[in-house]
Amino acid sequence: MRVITGTAKGRRLETLEGEDVRPTTERIKEAVFSIIQFEIMGHTFLDLFAGSGQMGIEAISRGASSAYFVDASKKSLDVVRKNVSAVKFDKEAKLFAMDYRSFLSMNSTEFDIAFLDPPYKKGILQDALPIVAENMRETGIIIAENPFDEQISANYGDFVLDREYRYGKIKISTFRHKDFL
Repeated sequence: MRVITGTAKGRRLETLEGEDVRPTTERIKEAVFSIIQFEIMGHTFLDLFAGSGQMGIEAISRGASSAYFVDASKKSLDVVRKNVSAVKFDKEAKLFAMDYRSFLSMNSTEFDIAFLDPPYKKGILQDALPIVAENMRETGIIIAENPFDEQISANYGDFVLDREYRYGKIKISTFRHKDFL
């Protein structure tokens, strides 16, 4: 796993091993950042189920002003911490070792971009999306990664489904505020 482009281009990132870990593939990461390529610069990025932190690190590398990394797993946050330090993004990174509900309930930041890739088929994505929508700027974008056969709603609060992209068995869905479609 590596950073695709930007100030940390080519840097290798660590990831956890095991069956509980499912990092976003290079293909999906490239697709996500192609979708938001003109919306990153100077904005705040939320990597909600951070895992290795590769999505937030990629966002900072491409010019995001900051990235919030949230994961309930201490082991995952340790890997994020190592990766952030390795690419020297300590100032831009904010790490939170807690579950998504706890983080979003105490959060006071409005995000420009949120990326959600929770464990598949456990209802977590469907539960998290409406709460994330409440933590977004009106001009923001929510990006959800999930299996193609897993259903999600077309709207969460004022954020409505904008587009869906299919990559094999994976689906990327983008949500935007209803007033900014």
